[in-house]
Amino acid sequence: MHTEHHRWFSPSLHRDMEMKVYGYYGKPLLIFPTQGGSFHEAEDYLMIQALSLHISEGRIKVFTVDSLDTEAWTREGEAVHHRGTRHEQYNGYIVNEVVPFIRNHCNQPDGTIAVTGCSMGAYHAANFFFRHPFIFDTVIAISGIYDLKLFIGDWMDDTVYFNSPLHYLRNLSDENILNRLRQNTIVVAVGRGAWEEEMIADTDELKAILEEKGIPAWIDYWGNDVDHDWPWWRVMLPYFVGKLF
Repeated sequence: MHTEHHRWFSPSLHRDMEMKVYGYYGKPLLIFPTQGGSFHEAEDYLMIQALSLHISEGRIKVFTVDSLDTEAWTREGEAVHHRGTRHEQYNGYIVNEVVPFIRNHCNQPDGTIAVTGCSMGAYHAANFFFRHPFIFDTVIAISGIYDLKLFIGDWMDDTVYFNSPLHYLRNLSDENILNRLRQNTIVVAVGRGAWEEEMIADTDELKAILEEKGIPAWIDYWGNDVDHDWPWWRVMLPYFVGKLF
């Protein structure tokens, strides 16, 4: 499998960031790591191996990035506003640096990108997808939470609100954005096994909001044996990639 490693100093984050590319061609798929994870997590936990057939057949071209969670939402002891500010810098890094890199790498100057992730990675995938539906046209969110109360409690300000899909989607009324979301592809999946209780609750709520807004989505609840862990995620993501691409 063709792989590339890239590293550059991010003007958005004022630090070096790394990423990896897998494959030559196919739909660009950006994978966010789990909480606090790195760009090589998907490879370390054998997700790239699980996706290898789809990559080698040219269905997808995978890009993996670093997380910034430990400097943002999961940084205990830091004021929530400062955590939110740091996350907004990460938003700038993804949109203004990673997206142009992917488009250039795929020779698609205005091309759209698919996003995915598991657990905290699913939160990021969904949040970037819903905030930027003209950049990201497909999301596969697996075992995710879709607001931030697990990390910050009931605190609310603009940075929290606009990074909590269960909050801002409920009040979304811009028909231009709504119509775009209705044309895009949404997959939200969760197991019913161990450690999935909070993720099931958020998936239920997201499902209700999307139905109310008339936004089609494939909401997929897996079995009672499907736990919040890598062995099942390595089954779920290739399954959905095979169905969509």
